[in-house]
Amino acid sequence: MLELSDLVCRYGKVTAVKGISLKVGRGQLVALIGTNGAGKTTTLKAISGLLPAAGGKIIFDGQDITNASARKILSLGIAHCPEGRHVFPYMTVAENLEMGRYLRRDWEEIAKDLARIFEQFPRLAERRQQPAGTLSGGEQQMLAIARALMSRPKLIMFDEPSLGLAPNIVELTFDIITGIRDTGTTVLMVEQNALAALEMCDHAYLLESGSLALSGSGRDLVDNPHVRSAYLAG
Repeated sequence: MLELSDLVCRYGKVTAVKGISLKVGRGQLVALIGTNGAGKTTTLKAISGLLPAAGGKIIFDGQDITNASARKILSLGIAHCPEGRHVFPYMTVAENLEMGRYLRRDWEEIAKDLARIFEQFPRLAERRQQPAGTLSGGEQQMLAIARALMSRPKLIMFDEPSLGLAPNIVELTFDIITGIRDTGTTVLMVEQNALAALEMCDHAYLLESGSLALSGSGRDLVDNPHVRSAYLAG
């Protein structure tokens, strides 16, 4: 479904992503792991059109989307759930969800999706008229995920979904992401909790200093001595 070929990204004169190539198969949950500064977030930004690629290609569903606009990429079916959630704090929960479907005009289906979201996330239903900025961190993460789902994505990208959340909410968040994959939506996830990411993914890539260091199944990487010593505390 998604293929990166020799992707290069720069911030000024600094090359953050140095010619990486990877594939995300339809219906898979693929994880990108690595330390801060490895190029994980930059990769997601390039895919979603938030950062121009300096080289290489990004192919989605057979179409070259390299340096396409963020609006175009969203319209093709790629949603991005960013690090830090980034809900609209002064807008209500319902208004945030409305922002997630702003490119859609299939009103009956939108109403069905909204009802499904409120069934899946009852806390959001309870707080639908509450400003998003007054929600807890876990509730804001649920809102960010639900907002992305309102676009009916073919591929949804998560950037550090467990960041800043209590352990019980982290577990719930990962369960939700796995459930999204299980319904047929393809998932690409950046996550610093390497063990959790490797245990839940179908395939994983390790980025180090902007380059692809390793790839394989989650179990392959869990069993890799370098990954165990550097990322899994032995």
